[in-house]
Amino acid sequence: MLQSLGLGPAEEAVYTALLARPTASAQDLVRQTGLDEAETTRILLDLTTRGLAAVATEARSGVSGPSDCDAGSRPARYRLTPPSVALAPILVEQRNALHRAETAFSMLTEQYRSTAAHPAGSVVEVVVGVEQVAHRFHQLQRGAQRELLVFLVGAPTAVPRDDADLSESSALDRGVDFRVVAAKDYLDGPDVARDVKAGIAAGVEMRLADSVPLKMVVSDRERAMVPLDMTDSGGEPSAIVVHRSGLLTALVHLFEREWAEARPLYATTTGVRAQPTTDQQPTEGELEVLALLLAGVSDRRAASQLGLSIRTVERRTRRLMDLAGADSRLQLGWHAARAGWL
Repeated sequence: MLQSLGLGPAEEAVYTALLARPTASAQDLVRQTGLDEAETTRILLDLTTRGLAAVATEARSGVSGPSDCDAGSRPARYRLTPPSVALAPILVEQRNALHRAETAFSMLTEQYRSTAAHPAGSVVEVVVGVEQVAHRFHQLQRGAQRELLVFLVGAPTAVPRDDADLSESSALDRGVDFRVVAAKDYLDGPDVARDVKAGIAAGVEMRLADSVPLKMVVSDRERAMVPLDMTDSGGEPSAIVVHRSGLLTALVHLFEREWAEARPLYATTTGVRAQPTTDQQPTEGELEVLALLLAGVSDRRAASQLGLSIRTVERRTRRLMDLAGADSRLQLGWHAARAGWL
Protein backbone atom coordinates (compact mmCIF):
# COMPACT_ATOMS: atom_id res chain seq x y z
CA MET A 1 0.00 0.00 0.00
CA LEU A 2 2.75 2.46 0.98
CA GLN A 3 5.09 1.49 -1.84
CA SER A 4 3.16 3.90 -4.07
CA LEU A 5 4.31 6.67 -1.68
CA GLY A 6 7.96 5.74 -2.08
CA LEU A 7 8.47 3.19 0.71
CA GLY A 8 10.06 -0.16 -0.11
CA PRO A 9 8.65 -3.47 1.19
CA ALA A 10 10.95 -3.58 4.23
CA GLU A 11 10.30 0.10 5.04
CA GLU A 12 6.57 -0.47 4.73
CA ALA A 13 6.81 -3.44 7.13
CA VAL A 14 8.59 -1.33 9.76
CA TYR A 15 6.28 1.65 9.23
CA THR A 16 3.15 -0.54 9.53
CA ALA A 17 4.50 -2.28 12.65
CA LEU A 18 5.25 1.09 14.27
CA LEU A 19 1.79 2.32 13.31
CA ALA A 20 0.26 -0.22 15.68
CA ARG A 21 2.27 1.03 18.69
CA PRO A 22 2.55 4.36 20.51
CA THR A 23 6.34 3.87 20.63
CA ALA A 24 8.68 0.99 19.91
CA SER A 25 12.39 0.13 19.89
CA ALA A 26 14.21 -1.58 17.07
CA GLN A 27 14.17 -4.79 19.09
CA ASP A 28 10.37 -4.59 19.45
CA LEU A 29 9.93 -4.25 15.71
CA VAL A 30 12.38 -7.05 14.94
CA ARG A 31 10.03 -9.47 16.63
CA GLN A 32 7.06 -8.12 14.66
CA THR A 33 8.58 -7.71 11.19
CA GLY A 34 11.04 -10.62 11.06
CA LEU A 35 13.84 -8.28 9.90
CA ASP A 36 17.19 -8.32 11.66
CA GLU A 37 18.00 -5.61 14.20
CA ALA A 38 20.62 -3.84 12.07
CA GLU A 39 18.25 -3.54 9.12
CA THR A 40 15.39 -2.40 11.37
CA THR A 41 17.60 0.25 13.02
CA ARG A 42 18.77 1.52 9.63
CA ILE A 43 15.17 1.82 8.40
CA LEU A 44 14.10 3.64 11.57
CA LEU A 45 16.93 6.13 11.14
CA ASP A 46 15.98 6.64 7.50
CA LEU A 47 12.30 7.16 8.41
CA THR A 48 13.40 9.66 11.04
CA THR A 49 15.60 11.53 8.55
CA ARG A 50 12.68 11.73 6.10
CA GLY A 51 10.37 13.06 8.79
CA LEU A 52 8.12 10.00 8.80
CA ALA A 53 9.14 9.01 12.34
CA ALA A 54 10.82 10.60 15.35
CA VAL A 55 12.66 9.55 18.46
CA ALA A 56 10.19 9.36 21.34
CA THR A 57 10.71 12.05 23.99
CA GLU A 58 11.25 9.59 26.84
CA ALA A 59 14.12 7.95 24.94
CA ARG A 60 16.09 11.18 24.36
CA SER A 61 17.71 11.45 27.81
CA GLY A 62 21.01 9.71 28.24
CA VAL A 63 21.64 9.21 24.50
CA SER A 64 23.61 11.39 22.13
CA GLY A 65 21.56 10.49 19.06
CA PRO A 66 18.84 8.17 17.81
CA SER A 67 21.34 5.44 16.99
CA ASP A 68 23.47 5.71 20.13
CA CYS A 69 22.86 4.13 23.51
CA ASP A 70 25.03 4.48 26.61
CA ALA A 71 25.84 1.29 28.46
CA GLY A 72 23.24 1.87 31.13
CA SER A 73 20.54 3.52 29.05
CA ARG A 74 17.53 1.98 27.42
CA PRO A 75 17.39 1.43 23.61
CA ALA A 76 16.02 4.36 21.65
CA ARG A 77 12.29 4.25 21.10
CA TYR A 78 10.54 5.68 18.05
CA ARG A 79 7.08 6.97 17.25
CA LEU A 80 5.43 7.82 13.96
CA THR A 81 4.95 11.36 12.80
CA PRO A 82 1.19 11.76 12.15
CA PRO A 83 0.60 10.51 8.56
CA SER A 84 -1.53 13.56 7.76
CA VAL A 85 1.58 15.67 8.41
CA ALA A 86 4.33 13.41 7.09
CA LEU A 87 2.75 11.79 4.04
CA ALA A 88 0.69 14.70 2.70
CA PRO A 89 3.71 16.48 1.07
CA ILE A 90 4.72 13.23 -0.65
CA LEU A 91 1.20 12.79 -2.01
CA VAL A 92 1.11 16.41 -3.25
CA GLU A 93 4.44 15.97 -5.01
CA GLN A 94 3.25 12.76 -6.69
CA ARG A 95 0.09 14.50 -7.87
CA ASN A 96 2.18 17.34 -9.29
CA ALA A 97 4.47 14.83 -11.02
CA LEU A 98 1.44 13.08 -12.53
CA HIS A 99 0.09 16.42 -13.75
CA ARG A 100 3.45 17.22 -15.38
CA ALA A 101 3.52 13.78 -17.01
CA GLU A 102 -0.03 14.22 -18.37
CA THR A 103 0.90 17.63 -19.78
CA ALA A 104 4.00 16.18 -21.44
CA PHE A 105 1.93 13.30 -22.82
CA SER A 106 -0.57 15.70 -24.40
CA MET A 107 2.19 17.84 -25.92
CA LEU A 108 4.06 14.85 -27.35
CA THR A 109 0.86 13.36 -28.77
CA GLU A 110 -0.03 16.61 -30.53
CA GLN A 111 3.52 17.01 -31.79
CA TYR A 112 3.51 13.47 -33.16
CA ARG A 113 0.26 14.05 -35.01
CA SER A 114 1.34 17.38 -36.46
CA THR A 115 4.83 16.30 -37.60
CA ALA A 116 4.06 12.86 -39.08
CA ALA A 117 6.06 12.42 -42.28
CA HIS A 118 3.06 11.14 -44.24
CA PRO A 119 -0.66 11.72 -43.55
CA ALA A 120 -1.25 7.99 -43.19
CA GLY A 121 1.53 7.78 -40.61
CA SER A 122 -0.57 9.62 -38.06
CA VAL A 123 -3.57 7.34 -38.64
CA VAL A 124 -2.17 3.81 -38.90
CA GLU A 125 1.08 2.30 -37.67
CA VAL A 126 2.25 -1.27 -38.17
CA VAL A 127 3.71 -3.19 -35.22
CA VAL A 128 5.66 -6.39 -35.88
CA GLY A 129 6.98 -9.00 -33.45
CA VAL A 130 5.67 -10.72 -30.32
CA GLU A 131 7.21 -8.25 -27.86
CA GLN A 132 6.15 -5.16 -29.78
CA VAL A 133 2.58 -6.37 -30.30
CA ALA A 134 2.25 -7.35 -26.62
CA HIS A 135 3.73 -4.01 -25.53
CA ARG A 136 1.27 -1.97 -27.60
CA PHE A 137 -1.65 -4.14 -26.47
CA HIS A 138 -0.84 -3.45 -22.82
CA GLN A 139 -0.38 0.25 -23.60
CA LEU A 140 -3.90 0.40 -25.00
CA GLN A 141 -5.50 -1.47 -22.11
CA ARG A 142 -3.55 0.18 -19.31
CA GLY A 143 -3.91 3.62 -20.86
CA ALA A 144 -7.71 3.43 -21.09
CA GLN A 145 -9.49 5.83 -18.75
CA ARG A 146 -13.13 5.50 -19.82
CA GLU A 147 -13.91 2.55 -22.09
CA LEU A 148 -12.52 -0.60 -23.68
CA LEU A 149 -14.29 -2.34 -26.58
CA VAL A 150 -13.02 -5.82 -27.49
CA PHE A 151 -13.65 -8.47 -30.13
CA LEU A 152 -12.42 -11.94 -29.09
CA VAL A 153 -11.93 -14.68 -31.64
CA GLY A 154 -9.49 -17.58 -31.92
CA ALA A 155 -6.54 -18.41 -29.68
CA PRO A 156 -4.13 -15.71 -28.41
CA THR A 157 -0.98 -15.33 -30.54
CA ALA A 158 1.19 -12.55 -29.11
CA VAL A 159 -0.40 -11.86 -25.71
CA PRO A 160 -0.92 -14.84 -23.36
CA ARG A 161 -4.42 -14.94 -21.86
CA ASP A 162 -3.04 -14.62 -18.30
CA ASP A 163 -1.25 -11.39 -19.24
CA ALA A 164 -4.41 -10.06 -20.89
CA ASP A 165 -6.38 -10.91 -17.75
CA LEU A 166 -3.97 -8.81 -15.65
CA SER A 167 -4.46 -5.79 -17.92
CA GLU A 168 -8.22 -6.39 -17.81
CA SER A 169 -8.20 -6.46 -14.01
CA SER A 170 -6.18 -3.23 -13.89
CA ALA A 171 -8.69 -1.48 -16.17
CA LEU A 172 -11.67 -2.65 -14.12
CA ASP A 173 -9.99 -1.44 -10.92
CA ARG A 174 -9.76 2.03 -12.50
CA GLY A 175 -13.49 2.03 -13.23
CA VAL A 176 -13.12 1.58 -17.00
CA ASP A 177 -16.27 0.37 -18.81
CA PHE A 178 -15.29 -2.97 -20.37
CA ARG A 179 -17.44 -4.48 -23.14
CA VAL A 180 -16.54 -7.67 -25.01
CA VAL A 181 -18.10 -9.51 -27.95
CA ALA A 182 -16.73 -13.06 -28.19
CA ALA A 183 -17.10 -15.46 -31.09
CA LYS A 184 -18.94 -18.65 -30.13
CA ASP A 185 -15.90 -20.87 -30.77
CA TYR A 186 -13.75 -18.70 -28.47
CA LEU A 187 -15.36 -20.45 -25.48
CA ASP A 188 -14.07 -23.80 -26.73
CA GLY A 189 -10.49 -23.03 -25.64
CA PRO A 190 -9.05 -24.67 -22.51
CA ASP A 191 -10.06 -22.91 -19.26
CA VAL A 192 -11.67 -20.07 -21.24
CA ALA A 193 -15.10 -20.55 -19.65
CA ARG A 194 -13.52 -20.28 -16.19
CA ASP A 195 -11.72 -17.04 -17.12
CA VAL A 196 -14.85 -15.61 -18.76
CA LYS A 197 -16.88 -16.38 -15.65
CA ALA A 198 -14.29 -14.60 -13.49
CA GLY A 199 -14.30 -11.60 -15.85
CA ILE A 200 -18.09 -11.30 -15.75
CA ALA A 201 -18.03 -11.52 -11.95
CA ALA A 202 -15.41 -8.72 -11.89
CA GLY A 203 -17.56 -6.41 -14.01
CA VAL A 204 -16.87 -7.18 -17.68
CA GLU A 205 -19.99 -6.90 -19.87
CA MET A 206 -19.74 -9.79 -22.31
CA ARG A 207 -21.84 -10.95 -25.24
CA LEU A 208 -21.66 -13.96 -27.54
CA ALA A 209 -21.95 -13.97 -31.34
CA ASP A 210 -21.88 -16.86 -33.79
CA SER A 211 -18.85 -15.15 -35.33
CA VAL A 212 -17.08 -11.78 -35.23
CA PRO A 213 -15.35 -10.20 -38.23
CA LEU A 214 -11.93 -9.66 -36.62
CA LYS A 215 -9.97 -9.57 -33.38
CA MET A 216 -9.76 -6.03 -32.00
CA VAL A 217 -9.38 -3.78 -28.95
CA VAL A 218 -10.49 -0.12 -28.91
CA SER A 219 -9.26 2.17 -26.14
CA ASP A 220 -11.35 5.26 -25.23
CA ARG A 221 -12.46 5.49 -28.90
CA GLU A 222 -9.10 7.13 -29.59
CA ARG A 223 -6.95 4.13 -30.55
CA ALA A 224 -7.60 0.63 -31.81
CA MET A 225 -5.43 -2.42 -32.39
CA VAL A 226 -6.20 -5.06 -35.01
CA PRO A 227 -3.96 -8.13 -35.55
CA LEU A 228 -2.75 -8.87 -39.08
CA ASP A 229 -2.35 -12.20 -40.82
CA MET A 230 1.05 -13.59 -39.80
CA THR A 231 1.73 -14.70 -43.38
CA ASP A 232 2.00 -11.02 -44.30
CA SER A 233 4.86 -10.47 -41.83
CA GLY A 234 7.06 -13.49 -42.38
CA GLY A 235 5.29 -15.63 -39.80
CA GLU A 236 5.71 -13.13 -36.95
CA PRO A 237 2.70 -11.76 -35.04
CA SER A 238 1.88 -8.27 -36.28
CA ALA A 239 -0.88 -5.71 -35.88
CA ILE A 240 -1.99 -2.26 -36.93
CA VAL A 241 -2.67 0.50 -34.42
CA VAL A 242 -5.35 2.90 -35.66
CA HIS A 243 -5.47 6.44 -34.28
CA ARG A 244 -8.38 8.89 -34.36
CA SER A 245 -9.70 8.95 -37.90
CA GLY A 246 -12.63 7.91 -40.06
CA LEU A 247 -11.23 4.38 -39.99
CA LEU A 248 -11.34 4.30 -36.19
CA THR A 249 -14.91 5.64 -36.24
CA ALA A 250 -15.87 2.81 -38.64
CA LEU A 251 -14.32 0.22 -36.29
CA VAL A 252 -16.31 1.62 -33.35
CA HIS A 253 -19.53 1.51 -35.41
CA LEU A 254 -18.73 -2.10 -36.34
CA PHE A 255 -18.33 -2.99 -32.68
CA GLU A 256 -21.62 -1.31 -31.70
CA ARG A 257 -23.48 -3.16 -34.46
CA GLU A 258 -22.08 -6.53 -33.39
CA TRP A 259 -22.76 -5.68 -29.74
CA ALA A 260 -26.41 -4.90 -30.46
CA GLU A 261 -26.91 -8.24 -32.25
CA ALA A 262 -24.94 -10.45 -29.84
CA ARG A 263 -26.47 -12.34 -26.91
CA PRO A 264 -25.54 -11.40 -23.32
CA LEU A 265 -23.41 -13.89 -21.43
CA TYR A 266 -23.97 -14.47 -17.74
CA ALA A 267 -22.23 -16.56 -15.13
CA THR A 268 -23.85 -19.69 -13.72
CA THR A 269 -22.83 -22.14 -11.03
CA THR A 270 -21.35 -24.42 -13.67
CA GLY A 271 -19.83 -21.91 -16.08
CA VAL A 272 -21.26 -19.32 -18.47
CA ARG A 273 -24.41 -19.21 -20.59
CA ALA A 274 -25.66 -17.02 -23.39
CA GLN A 275 -29.13 -15.55 -23.21
CA PRO A 276 -31.33 -17.26 -25.83
CA THR A 277 -32.15 -15.45 -29.06
CA THR A 278 -35.67 -14.06 -29.38
CA ASP A 279 -36.64 -16.34 -32.28
CA GLN A 280 -36.24 -19.49 -30.16
CA GLN A 281 -39.67 -20.32 -28.72
CA PRO A 282 -40.96 -23.46 -26.96
CA THR A 283 -43.27 -25.80 -28.82
CA GLU A 284 -46.87 -26.35 -27.71
CA GLY A 285 -45.91 -29.70 -26.16
CA GLU A 286 -43.08 -28.09 -24.23
CA LEU A 287 -45.42 -25.38 -22.93
CA GLU A 288 -47.80 -28.08 -21.65
CA VAL A 289 -44.93 -29.60 -19.67
CA LEU A 290 -43.88 -26.15 -18.45
CA ALA A 291 -47.36 -25.33 -17.16
CA LEU A 292 -47.46 -28.50 -15.05
CA LEU A 293 -43.91 -28.01 -13.74
CA LEU A 294 -44.67 -24.46 -12.64
CA ALA A 295 -47.82 -25.75 -10.89
CA GLY A 296 -45.57 -27.99 -8.78
CA VAL A 297 -46.46 -31.26 -10.52
CA SER A 298 -43.72 -33.91 -10.43
CA ASP A 299 -42.18 -35.27 -13.64
CA ARG A 300 -43.86 -38.68 -13.10
CA ARG A 301 -47.30 -37.16 -12.54
CA ALA A 302 -46.85 -34.76 -15.50
CA ALA A 303 -45.98 -37.71 -17.72
CA SER A 304 -49.10 -39.55 -16.56
CA GLN A 305 -51.41 -36.55 -17.14
CA LEU A 306 -49.99 -35.84 -20.62
CA GLY A 307 -49.76 -39.50 -21.67
CA LEU A 308 -45.99 -39.24 -22.12
CA SER A 309 -43.01 -41.17 -20.85
CA ILE A 310 -40.94 -39.72 -18.03
CA ARG A 311 -37.97 -39.59 -20.45
CA THR A 312 -39.99 -37.37 -22.82
CA VAL A 313 -40.97 -35.01 -20.00
CA GLU A 314 -37.33 -34.79 -18.88
CA ARG A 315 -36.18 -34.16 -22.47
CA ARG A 316 -38.73 -31.36 -22.94
CA THR A 317 -37.76 -29.85 -19.59
CA ARG A 318 -34.10 -29.94 -20.59
CA ARG A 319 -34.85 -28.14 -23.87
CA LEU A 320 -36.91 -25.50 -22.03
CA MET A 321 -33.96 -24.86 -19.71
CA ASP A 322 -31.62 -24.60 -22.70
CA LEU A 323 -33.94 -22.11 -24.41
CA ALA A 324 -34.11 -20.05 -21.22
CA GLY A 325 -30.38 -20.36 -20.51
CA ALA A 326 -31.34 -21.62 -17.05
CA ASP A 327 -29.46 -23.89 -14.66
CA SER A 328 -32.42 -24.64 -12.41
CA ARG A 329 -36.19 -24.92 -12.63
CA LEU A 330 -36.46 -21.81 -10.50
CA GLN A 331 -34.50 -19.87 -13.13
CA LEU A 332 -36.68 -21.48 -15.81
CA GLY A 333 -39.83 -20.18 -14.12
CA TRP A 334 -38.37 -16.69 -13.82
CA HIS A 335 -37.42 -16.61 -17.52
CA ALA A 336 -40.76 -18.05 -18.63
CA ALA A 337 -42.61 -15.27 -16.78
CA ARG A 338 -40.34 -12.58 -18.21
CA ALA A 339 -40.55 -13.94 -21.77
CA GLY A 340 -44.34 -14.34 -21.64
CA TRP A 341 -44.29 -18.05 -22.43
CA LEU A 342 -47.41 -18.66 -20.34
